[in-house]
Amino acid sequence: MLLATSCALAMISVPTTAWSAEKPEPKATTASKAKPAPKAKPAPKPVDCAKVKCIALTFDDGPGKYADKLLDTFKKYKSKATFFLEGQYVKSRPAFAKRMVTEGHDIGNHSYTHPHLREISEDKIREELTKTQDIVKKVTGKYPTTIRPPYGEFDERVSAIATQMNMPIILWNGGSRDWATKNEKAIYDEVLKNAKRDGVILMHDWVEQTVKVMPKLLTALQKQGYHVVAVSSLRGAKATQPGDVYPVGSEKDKDLPSESPTGDPEDYAQSPEDGS
Repeated sequence: MLLATSCALAMISVPTTAWSAEKPEPKATTASKAKPAPKAKPAPKPVDCAKVKCIALTFDDGPGKYADKLLDTFKKYKSKATFFLEGQYVKSRPAFAKRMVTEGHDIGNHSYTHPHLREISEDKIREELTKTQDIVKKVTGKYPTTIRPPYGEFDERVSAIATQMNMPIILWNGGSRDWATKNEKAIYDEVLKNAKRDGVILMHDWVEQTVKVMPKLLTALQKQGYHVVAVSSLRGAKATQPGDVYPVGSEKDKDLPSESPTGDPEDYAQSPEDGS
């Protein structure tokens, strides 16, 4: 009886032992190999406007309330702009001003409150320009390096102050009349009519239609072979000395005033309090 019981137990235990023995041992996991870090993309080479056809689109009175959308477009089209900033709007829209600098655009001084500089005292001119220098530096970490006087108006006093502040005066040699028409097709046609090599085109980033037409406009300019760059990249711009006017001879253009707002606040005013 004992013998039979022992044999039965032996027969029962054999398959269990065999199954356990055949059960695969868990494989040791090998450490996953670290993936090499992606190579940093090389910085794009600066455009050499001595070798290629360039044009500069410049925007006054900002940062306007549509400047973020405009910056998105310039980033998408791998182009650069120049923004002539009013101190009062830098104060109310600091994020836009900071982004302009971060993304490599030129920034210039367009006064603090957009006065007619020829009609105010020398002390007041200096105050308008200095206040804007200070607020831009505080917000962006960078001082504006050029001056565009409101309405393109200046005199010997403004030139002397620009020289003392170590900044050239930047005007324009083509316009968009965007502030007057506020019409996408009219803006598009006017810019293309005035487009030329080393052209400096006056526009405004507070005009919604300008911002909306910009993708179409940049596409058209690029198809015509233009590289859209900041003013500092244009031929001759680097040689401009403090107090000098660029483009050369632009101050003698009789049509210059018609490209800028007339002086009626309704032509250019925007609320400093509606910033982002």
